Amino acid sequence: MMDGKGCKNLSLTTFSNILLHFEYNLNIDMFRLKNLNILGSKAELAALPEGKLLINTINAHSYNTARKDELFAEALTNGDVLIPDGVSIVKACRWIKAKSLPKERIAGWDLFEFEMNKLEECGVKNISRSPQRTVMFMGSSQKVLDLIVKRAAEVYPHLKVVTYSPPYKPEFSDEDNKAIIEVINAADPDLLWIGMTAPKQEKWTYSHWEELDIHCHVGTIGAVFDFFAGTVERAPMWWQRHGLEWLYRLLKE
Repeated sequence: MMDGKGCKNLSLTTFSNILLHFEYNLNIDMFRLKNLNILGSKAELAALPEGKLLINTINAHSYNTARKDELFAEALTNGDVLIPDGVSIVKACRWIKAKSLPKERIAGWDLFEFEMNKLEECGVKNISRSPQRTVMFMGSSQKVLDLIVKRAAEVYPHLKVVTYSPPYKPEFSDEDNKAIIEVINAADPDLLWIGMTAPKQEKWTYSHWEELDIHCHVGTIGAVFDFFAGTVERAPMWWQRHGLEWLYRLLKE
């Protein structure tokens, strides 16, 4: 059982310095932390506009991955909203005096809870509305999706949950992509979650954005599928508060 006692010597400065090393690597210029538009706080989630909106997250791992992956970098840069899912991102932005200076970490779970609660409240207020508000989960295994449906019925009883488990393969075929797009468009959800792990989920959503005939917020939050389903345990609060949730997950895995 990990309680954090053995990790007090771990320094956020160390991890942020690693991030800064990549930031100033002159051999890679296509993706710079200092130029990104990053959401500033959890409170700002409430101010996001309605309609079709692509929301991605960024942490130290995804940042460094994007430095070597042009399409991933393009997806993170050109999405509508980018939230700082990592304390190292928050600290590094301050230290390098970046364009965006987020005040706090906004985890993918924070985004998930905010959007789901907001939609549930709409469902309660419009209980006579037909059909129900629809939330769609696209990604993960059918086993995880079934657990999501079961838990959502308990936590968000006024929402209709639609799921789709895509083929488990490194790269989708044209037929696979067509099938996914058709299922999403047919569902016409009021909220869409994409969960295929980074960078696949961000790259897929960005690449097919224009083909998605929907009018809702779309969040790429792979790990949250497992958290909500209960198949993966989130880090205890001590680890979260000290910016070490990623390390807890690494040690557990």
